[in-house]
Amino acid sequence: MGFDKKKTALQAVELLKKEYPDAICSLVYTVPHELLIATRLAAQCTDARVNIVCKDLFQKYRSIADFAQADLEDVEQMIKSCGLYKTKARDIVNMCKMLHEEYNGIMPETVEELTKLPGIGRKTANLMVGDIFHKPAIVCDTHCIRITNLLGLSEGKDPLKVENQLRPLLPPEESNNFCHRLVLHGRAVCVARKPKCDQCVLNSCCKHALENAQKK
Repeated sequence: MGFDKKKTALQAVELLKKEYPDAICSLVYTVPHELLIATRLAAQCTDARVNIVCKDLFQKYRSIADFAQADLEDVEQMIKSCGLYKTKARDIVNMCKMLHEEYNGIMPETVEELTKLPGIGRKTANLMVGDIFHKPAIVCDTHCIRITNLLGLSEGKDPLKVENQLRPLLPPEESNNFCHRLVLHGRAVCVARKPKCDQCVLNSCCKHALENAQKK
């Protein structure tokens, strides 16, 4: 009997739901544009560091209009510890200018519109669509790609290809929370260097774990 991807996906959704009932984004924000900015800052930086930096940043610049008019060098200095600060600062100011001037300060609700913003890729756009607008979304970050590859649900590392492979397998209403749970699981158990398969709640349905068990 062949490997049933749909069945595996549904099992993984349910097992992770029991293991991580609170499927929440670890970035701290109060309004939509703050999540957009925090996610841009999180590229090659820990969420914990981003949350520390954003506390002061969001106190000083409270609105999209504030960021649109911000002094670029000041933003650079405030976010410096997040790394790649010059590129990130430029993107933050420019995305807020675009939101202010072309969208009247209202966050667009589709991946297609969100990815028009400077510095915003599909991963961030999907996060916004799922977390802010509560629409079906698949956030293909490194955890999602790596773990769904191991599970046998996806192949390759291209985020868009993985997203398209996962879409027919995941229940739309579960997809966003499933991705959040994959991040939590990737940090706690299915770690990149050496997955702890013996401790993993997914080892009963994971292709990688099952194949390893057969080798022993």
